[in-house]
Amino acid sequence: MSVIGIVAEYNPFHLGHEYHIRRSKEIKSEDSAVVCVMSGDFVQRGEAACFSKFARAEAACRCGADLVIELPLPWCLSSAEGFARGAVFLLDALGCDTISFGSEAGDLPSLKLLAELLSHNEIKDQIKSVLTAHPNMSYASARQQAIQARCGDHANLLETPNNILAVEYLKAIRRLASGMKPMTVQRFGSAHDGKGDKLRSATELRSMLRNGESIASDIPAAAADVFARELEYGRDIARLDLLESAILSRLRLLPVETYDRLPDASDGLGRRLCHAAYEEPGLESLIETVKSKRYAMSRIRRMICCAALGIDKDMANGLPPYARVLTANERGREQLHRLRGKSIPILTKPAAVRELDENALRIFSLGSAAHDLLVLGSTANEARRGGLDWTTSPKIL
Repeated sequence: MSVIGIVAEYNPFHLGHEYHIRRSKEIKSEDSAVVCVMSGDFVQRGEAACFSKFARAEAACRCGADLVIELPLPWCLSSAEGFARGAVFLLDALGCDTISFGSEAGDLPSLKLLAELLSHNEIKDQIKSVLTAHPNMSYASARQQAIQARCGDHANLLETPNNILAVEYLKAIRRLASGMKPMTVQRFGSAHDGKGDKLRSATELRSMLRNGESIASDIPAAAADVFARELEYGRDIARLDLLESAILSRLRLLPVETYDRLPDASDGLGRRLCHAAYEEPGLESLIETVKSKRYAMSRIRRMICCAALGIDKDMANGLPPYARVLTANERGREQLHRLRGKSIPILTKPAAVRELDENALRIFSLGSAAHDLLVLGSTANEARRGGLDWTTSPKIL
């Protein structure tokens, strides 16, 4: 049996995600198992997820996935490179023979070419030279310029977010010497962050949720049932004002040295964030104060989340120390059974992390604290209780 691996955030799970799973099985084999590595309660763009990791994982498993594993927090809030490295490592350790990812291009040979170029030290040095010559240029623009000098219009593929992640997955496969075979499914419908008249993007759906609008007609029925239950019990993250206050209060309690140790806190960016955190009245004005032409807003958002959640610059340099199961069906359980004792430690009970080493416990504790922060944005008092990450077992379907 083939095992297809997918990296996702499912924030929230929608029709495009369902299509990706279905199309991947059509390309590979209909009897393939689907293993997903999914971001937890905070996502790579530097924001809290709209529903908890437990609800999003259940929705995925009810809509085509067989097993959903949590990507630990430091890798969720890492750059695209760190995010991809952590996720690819977990998929490989979980026995996946194929990794399937969406891309705007749908052109695997071109994506492989870019991944190969960006893996060489020579192109890395060229990007550094461009940044040195143009101090206000963003890393993405410098990379684009360096790649364009090498392979012309292929560089245009790096203008869209899913192509960028696809290249990072391919780089991670090379770096980790993984035997997984890549496949890509071309995205259609709305752009990742845009609006359209076809399939709605996750960005549009989150905006609808914030405005109190129903998203039921724009997501699979099984996912709609899961999220309707979360809404009924007040477990959606609707009180962003409360979450914002909680994050800002944490930022103001941190010593300046902590900001220097944040991921991507180079060129005095950590100190700049520190000063703004004390002065600005809200997160949006904080981001506006700190951002510049050189630094993307997503980078600033990730730094804010890392500061609030206790993540420093070295935590995502290595590899995830365990695989935590969030949801599984019968086929997913069969895959777990085949892996027992043969791969990375697999957590089916949260307390089992205490049997692992100090680093694993530290990483898990960060994720648990992140969940405690996330639930403060819930509308129901009962949903705002802390400590639930330590007592929530996988959902078995």
